[in-house]
Amino acid sequence: METKDFRDILYSKDDAGLVTLTLNTPARKNALSALTFLELYHAVDQFQSDDSAHAMVLTGAKDPKSDDPSREAFSSGGYFNPDAYEGVAPEIMAEIDMSDIAQKRTTLKFYTCDKPVIAAVNGLAIGGAATLCLAAADQIYLSEHAWLDLPFARLGIAAELASTFFLPRLLGFQRAKELLFFPERISATEAVELGIANKVLPHDELLPYARERALKLIPPQGPALSIREMKRCLHQPHIDALSEALDQENAALAKLMATEDFVEGMMARVERRAPVFKGK
Repeated sequence: METKDFRDILYSKDDAGLVTLTLNTPARKNALSALTFLELYHAVDQFQSDDSAHAMVLTGAKDPKSDDPSREAFSSGGYFNPDAYEGVAPEIMAEIDMSDIAQKRTTLKFYTCDKPVIAAVNGLAIGGAATLCLAAADQIYLSEHAWLDLPFARLGIAAELASTFFLPRLLGFQRAKELLFFPERISATEAVELGIANKVLPHDELLPYARERALKLIPPQGPALSIREMKRCLHQPHIDALSEALDQENAALAKLMATEDFVEGMMARVERRAPVFKGK
């Protein structure tokens, strides 16, 4: 898949070699389908193999119908509506592994990329959107209006994108379990205090700041070779454990998505009510 063929994301590169990767389905709050994750995989593949691309900023598209920054979305998380695949070429559909619910392929692609990636989270980041940042980004910067939510337990499913690997290492086991077992909205400031994000910015300063920081990691301002080698040293020892965590997440998701509790969790979300689980 070529970058020009992307439907759900935008891939652009400036003269400095800074790539901006934009989640670009604002009509659904940039929600992430299996097609989105396939495009993200190919975007990282292009980024890694392009010698003229040096750093990446990942962000979400602004809703063209709204001028309210407090209502922007980085991404509202997983998108499971079949309309995501309308008009998609058969050869592209053949690349999508619907059983890879935890997105092992894309997560490992990001994790093994040795070039720096910065997330500029411009609004709400729910579920897989928040875990995408943990899996993909070396630094996470948040708009003052951004917030995170890890709603997996509320939906009767398991966390994904190796968040069961990342969160205990960032927070410790007890705090990670607290966030996963008792999901609540996490403000931008709280995310920084917890250690799962780096900095909160005034909304209008978010993207300029992310780009400024990215440029400090690449020539002429930054020692790109040093950054890449240090990233390899930090990531390489953990790849096998990361892969195992993703396999465990996929197994858990496959099991849980066949339960009555999952159906109840999804119905409660649609009906905007508290779920009533049966443990079945």
